[in-house]
Amino acid sequence: MTAAPSQRLVELSARELNSRLGEALDLYVSAMNYPPGTAEQRAPMWLAHMLRDGWRCVVALGEEDELVGIGYGYRGSVGQWWHEQVRHGLTLVAGPQAVEEWMHDYFELTELHVLPRAQSRGIGEGLLRSLLGGVTTSHVLLSTPEGPSKAWRLYRRLGFTDVLRHYQFTGDPRPFAVLGRALPLD
Repeated sequence: MTAAPSQRLVELSARELNSRLGEALDLYVSAMNYPPGTAEQRAPMWLAHMLRDGWRCVVALGEEDELVGIGYGYRGSVGQWWHEQVRHGLTLVAGPQAVEEWMHDYFELTELHVLPRAQSRGIGEGLLRSLLGGVTTSHVLLSTPEGPSKAWRLYRRLGFTDVLRHYQFTGDPRPFAVLGRALPLD
């Protein structure tokens, strides 16, 4: 696995991520500019995700093994909260055929974050390519807040297309886009 100079990409087991969960959640809160206390709310969810079928995690380590980026996901499945939310929205907008096309065999890219001070160095793309390089599903799906961002540019550059736009997930007032693409990455 390669990354920007002075970073290295490492695949972590659930046990290894669990041992660095506090650091990983701090990175997440910083990258998303979330308020303090968000990490404590998200910790149980991240721990539950680690138990899902096909879960994979890749991190970018900087100097002295500091966590500067993280990406993880797993095989999407009926009954999972995100799956059901997206299925509902996609059914309303595009119908059951679109649901079957996108949601029958996919990897849910759940989290992809890089510390703000380490962005624009190729770390996000390295994480994404490394994480998806070992995935065996036919598609990958992700959700991201609507609006221009470095993440949007990355996803578009790598061929992600619109699956569902301006969707509001239960419990979050922001509009989101669901993006997807066939695997493997080129």
